[in-house]
Amino acid sequence: MHNKKNLLIIDAHCDTLYRLALEPNLQPCVTTERLQAGGVSLQVFALWAGPDGASPFDVVQAQLKAWQGLPIQSVDSPFDARDGQVAGMLSIEGGEVFGSDLHSVAEFRKLGVRIVALTWQRENRIAFPNQDGEGGRIKPFGWQVLARMEQLGMAADVSHLSRRGFWDLIDRYSQPPMASHSCCHALCPHPRNLTDEQLRALIARGGWVGINFFALFLTGGNKATIGDVVRHIDHIAQLGGAANVGFGSDFDGMPHPPKGAEHPGCFPAILDALRARGYDEATVRGIAGENFLRYFRAVAES
Repeated sequence: MHNKKNLLIIDAHCDTLYRLALEPNLQPCVTTERLQAGGVSLQVFALWAGPDGASPFDVVQAQLKAWQGLPIQSVDSPFDARDGQVAGMLSIEGGEVFGSDLHSVAEFRKLGVRIVALTWQRENRIAFPNQDGEGGRIKPFGWQVLARMEQLGMAADVSHLSRRGFWDLIDRYSQPPMASHSCCHALCPHPRNLTDEQLRALIARGGWVGINFFALFLTGGNKATIGDVVRHIDHIAQLGGAANVGFGSDFDGMPHPPKGAEHPGCFPAILDALRARGYDEATVRGIAGENFLRYFRAVAES
């Protein structure tokens, strides 16, 4: 299987830097060779705030060291990605990496960070996680961080954010948010997944959703297939979001990927499954990467 010429494939989330930096006994799923084999033009690498009890500063510094050692071209903007080349861009997963220092937002932007997941699975100075039911609202410091992010062209990621925080962004934030690695609650009622109401709101605001490949979020169990990935993409398309969906694999951050989509080299098979489902080539190109670029053009390049 080969990708169509000039087709950009973008994956908005992987946890490979943490694995390289702090889990050296585990082989990374995401490698340069697999990215090349899958025709991936841009892989977004998350700087994760780390597990409970860890120092976010120390964890992120270790990941930045791993990032500097990657044999992949680093880019400052997704628009620097090119067909036939593999590039990497940084995101943050867990706003606690900023501490209580608003100036650190700009420091991370200088390092190339363009996407910020405001929370991971714990409360921080910005907001609350979505594992706590409806959760709390965006905090005052969180609004300061968001204002600085907007000035710096950094996208707000809701994938781990509380539902109240999500609606705060929809109702009060000037820029449309994105969900870098989430699935559909209607198909799999896990707290991490987005409800149809949330998805419709994201679509209406011009947001973007990267489908997570973790079987738990796709099916509720530890087994899934490429067909399940397509099912979640198709559900968002049926809600009117064919131009607002793409990939956020979560490779190296989850234990049970779909059969046939275990690593980045499998992206062509997913695109072929979309074609088999009846999606035309323009829509497939959008899902592969152009939807992400369209979203970023409206948000981070404004």
